[in-house]
Amino acid sequence: MLSHEQIWSAIDALAQRYGFTPSGLARKAGLDATTFNRSKRIGPDGRERWPSTESIAKILGATGASLDEFMSVVMRAGAAPAQTIPLIGFAQAGSGGFFDDGGFPAGQGWDEVAFPGASDEKAYALEIAGDSMLPLYRDGDTIIVSPAATVRRGDRVVVKTVEGEVLAKQLKRETAKTIELASLNPEHPDRVLPRTEIAFMARVIWASQ
Repeated sequence: MLSHEQIWSAIDALAQRYGFTPSGLARKAGLDATTFNRSKRIGPDGRERWPSTESIAKILGATGASLDEFMSVVMRAGAAPAQTIPLIGFAQAGSGGFFDDGGFPAGQGWDEVAFPGASDEKAYALEIAGDSMLPLYRDGDTIIVSPAATVRRGDRVVVKTVEGEVLAKQLKRETAKTIELASLNPEHPDRVLPRTEIAFMARVIWASQ
C-alpha cells in the first residue's frame, strides 16, 4: 500500500531530478505555485491531503517523465535507506586488485554509488562501456552485481576470465566442464568457456536504464 509520505516524497524527488523546486514544478505543470507546498499536504483539520491524479498527470507531462519512472521514484521513497556500494568501471574490473578469488570487491580507491534498499554487503556496481551489450545495456549504464546471489539458467551475469576479460552475458547452459553464455547484442557471438578459464561468475540483480 502506498503511503501519503511516499507520494509526496516522490513528487519532491521528481522535482529535484528535473531541476525544479516543488513550487517551480507546479508552475511548469500549469498549476498554482502553492499546489505542492508542504502546508497544503495536511488540512486544517489535521487530515492528510493527497495530490490529485490530474496534478500528477500534469507534472509527468511537464517533465516528460513516464508513469513507470514516477512509480519507481515512489517505491524508492518508501524503501529502506540507500546502501553505498563500490562503483567499478569495466576497464578496472579487467585489471588486478579489485576482486578477491571469490569475485567479491577487494581493495580500495573506487568511486561509490547509492543503491536503494540494498542489503547485500558484497554487491557492487559496474559501469558499462562500449556497445557489446546493446540493446539491453548502453554505454554509461550502471548494473548492480551480486556475487552472493544464486545463478540460474537465463540469468544475466557478469563473468571474469582468468585472463582478465570481463563479460556481461546471459547464462545459457552449464555443464560440468563448460559454461555457455548468450550475447545480449546479436552482433556479438555467444561464448562457450571452459570452467577452468573462469575466475568468477556473478548475477546482475539491477540495472539503471
